[in-house]
Amino acid sequence: MENLDYEEPHQFGYEIVIGFRQMAEPAGFDVDIVPMTEKLQRSISYDMFMLKHDYIGAFVLGFTLQDPWMQEFQTSSTPAVLYDNYIMSNPRISYVGVDNNEGMELAVSHLKSLGHKKIGYLSGALGSHIMQVRHKAFFYAMRQSGLRADSDYAGASYYVSQCLEKHLPRLLKMGMTAIICSHDLLANAAMVQCQQMGIRIPDDLSIIGFDDLPICAYTYPPMTTVRQERIEIGKCGYYALDSLMNDVSIGTLLLHAKLIVRNSTGEASGKQLSRI
Repeated sequence: MENLDYEEPHQFGYEIVIGFRQMAEPAGFDVDIVPMTEKLQRSISYDMFMLKHDYIGAFVLGFTLQDPWMQEFQTSSTPAVLYDNYIMSNPRISYVGVDNNEGMELAVSHLKSLGHKKIGYLSGALGSHIMQVRHKAFFYAMRQSGLRADSDYAGASYYVSQCLEKHLPRLLKMGMTAIICSHDLLANAAMVQCQQMGIRIPDDLSIIGFDDLPICAYTYPPMTTVRQERIEIGKCGYYALDSLMNDVSIGTLLLHAKLIVRNSTGEASGKQLSRI
């Protein structure tokens, strides 16, 4: 959980943990939350760690593709459910999350219904499975909606500041009237940056986030975003893990996405932004 905050109610992982515990503890299981660092992963294998601590299964949150155990999950024998990560061909590993393809289609369809034709995409670094999935889903949704989907319509950077300094100005110069962001914090930062440049949200530019963090209802303006029902994700994590522990080999369990429409999206203005 090194890459996922979970200790405070406003943090993304908090409700996922709550949902998992709501199912696991009444079923008689003890749930330990283990902060998992790269150093710890390199010091002991996943199966050995689980055996050493007498754990019978794991719900794994916040891992990147570079985490050492991600390679071990390909052949590990101890049941594990991965949130927003996918391992092929190991019947002891499952993947749970939201249907990101559905979520991106909802976002693009909403913008198209408001008259937007030039829609850009800003993303965090593509070093995680879920960022890769959402990046691909954006282009698929654009094509499905009959909209142009050139590769230069998207920009990805590890740092939010880099996205705002490099890719946001480029997309605005290209005449985008709407931008979808891979997560809410990036979307909020983009709104603030645009407003500092005199660009009105949503009169001049519409912005959509992804995840529906608690802050989304309180940003200025309140943010349109794709919601992940985090309590339900936690519950799904338990369902999948319970199935694996009972030799039912669940591969992927995805929740439906839901678009939460607030005030950061509006009708396309019909004018090109060229202030940068």
